[in-house]
Amino acid sequence: MDNASSPSQAPHRAGFACFVGRPNAGKSTLTNALVGTKVAITSNRPQTTRHTVRGIVHRPDAQLVLVDTPGLHKPRTLLGERLNDVVRTTWAEVDVIGFCLPADQKLGPGDKFIAKELAGIKKTPKIAIVTKTDLVDSKQLAEQLIAIDQLATELGFEWAQIVPVSAVGDKQVSLLADLIAPLLPESPPLYPEGDLTDEPEQVMVAELIREAALEGVRDELPHSIAVVVEEMLPREDRPKDKPLLDIHANVYIERPSQKGIIIGPKGARLKEVGMKSRKHIEALLGTPVYLDLHVKVAKDWQRDPKQLRKLGF
Repeated sequence: MDNASSPSQAPHRAGFACFVGRPNAGKSTLTNALVGTKVAITSNRPQTTRHTVRGIVHRPDAQLVLVDTPGLHKPRTLLGERLNDVVRTTWAEVDVIGFCLPADQKLGPGDKFIAKELAGIKKTPKIAIVTKTDLVDSKQLAEQLIAIDQLATELGFEWAQIVPVSAVGDKQVSLLADLIAPLLPESPPLYPEGDLTDEPEQVMVAELIREAALEGVRDELPHSIAVVVEEMLPREDRPKDKPLLDIHANVYIERPSQKGIIIGPKGARLKEVGMKSRKHIEALLGTPVYLDLHVKVAKDWQRDPKQLRKLGF
């Protein structure tokens, strides 16, 4: 064991971190910037990350596994309560919690609600990550940093770090990884070098389709869309150098009236969703894809435990 304690060889660390924050605080964008590949879905609509998507940051001295939890919010439905349970269990199990607070918005009741929950999780170190710093001047940033510091003091805990970042400009994103790494437990890497995420490919493909389906649907609640990839099969009789993957997926909505919105006039919208998501899926899987999309109605699936199970919640 001598070499581990030699000064030149700091112990390798590995562990889990999760980013929390109210919807649109920049959690998924930050995950993607750290990992360097699009893993968590980003959408400018709140409440779109449903699965615990883990991005994995590989460094010589540490491996950081990012667990993306859904936003914590006051539950209105059975689905909402399940999401909140998932959030609390995740927070209790990770090694570091990063609380994302946008620099351009004053702290609001949503932030205080989350901070109060965090204060109750005693052992886990908490980092305040000030996102979207490219949108403010230095005076506004300074005021936000002071407000965030005071928020912890009022609730009786201390931030392990307060870090301003701009994931869009990659400013200080690697600094953030430098600050998180020492807070992780000593451990060999938890995942092999090539892995960026441990989500099965089908789940990630479903997320990409769901993201494309949400874009442009302004008035409909994003929660009423779920996507299930029924099968992913390599097309038979293709030459080795020209593979094609057939993906059959269903987009589930709650009410027949939502069908027209998703499909669009003469099917134009669904076609666009297919084209958009196919590009992302091909980039993710590195192979040409034939995407077969169908829209189906699953009545009130958010309130029905049987449907929730079938749709993977």
